[in-house]
Amino acid sequence: MRPTVLCFSGLDPSGGAGLQADIESIGAAGAHAAIACTAITVQSSQQVFGFEATCSHLLKSQAMAVLDDLPVKAIKSGMLGTVDNIAMLARLFKDGIIPADTPFVLDPVLVANSGGSLGDKDTLVSAFSQLLPYATLITPNTHELRALAGFGDLHVCAKALNDQGVKAVLVKTSHDFHEGDIKQFLYINGQIAHTSTIERLRGEFHGSGCSLASHIAGRLAMGDDLIDAITSADSWISNALKNADAPHPNQPSAQLIPNRFL
Repeated sequence: MRPTVLCFSGLDPSGGAGLQADIESIGAAGAHAAIACTAITVQSSQQVFGFEATCSHLLKSQAMAVLDDLPVKAIKSGMLGTVDNIAMLARLFKDGIIPADTPFVLDPVLVANSGGSLGDKDTLVSAFSQLLPYATLITPNTHELRALAGFGDLHVCAKALNDQGVKAVLVKTSHDFHEGDIKQFLYINGQIAHTSTIERLRGEFHGSGCSLASHIAGRLAMGDDLIDAITSADSWISNALKNADAPHPNQPSAQLIPNRFL
């Protein structure tokens, strides 16, 4: 069987983000996606209206069913939604239920691109401190990066998260700069280990961040090293965004949905 990525993520009914984005992105990387559903959200491709989180006991039961059954070679988490869910996932690592050498891509979702809440931001930020040391790679947007690290400068933030035990931090600058190509910086042990440039495209995209993180996780499950996995994901997401679908073609400001099947 293909290597499996166990994803902890919520249901987005529009299919643009969340667990459907994980499934499609990991499949495109060559791996198999298994899902422990963290929440049911009420959202469109443009707006979050609300959500109901899965209780931590049920979430753990989902995860254990997968871990006992499939060849899990990587973990990816997106929306976790509650402090209890974050703590539960941390315990899976702490207790060795998820082996310590399993690659773990942490996408610390705090808010949706549309600005809708996906949990109490301040409470989640505090809770993430117990999960950060288990992350192979963390892929926050710049708002999440500053919230987690507590600094304004992105590079200082990345080094601070390395100091908190995160092995690698992918700094994505797309939210800070609205002109010119997008720069990315991979920090490992407080130092820049890799840089990349992605062409900036017109428009806003729904689910681009979780798609990128999931594709990286898929490539790690397939045996790539971290830099190769990121390089592969950058190329793939660029193509997915260039061919994105427009749910509202007559509204140029509407968010687009990445085409992850190309």
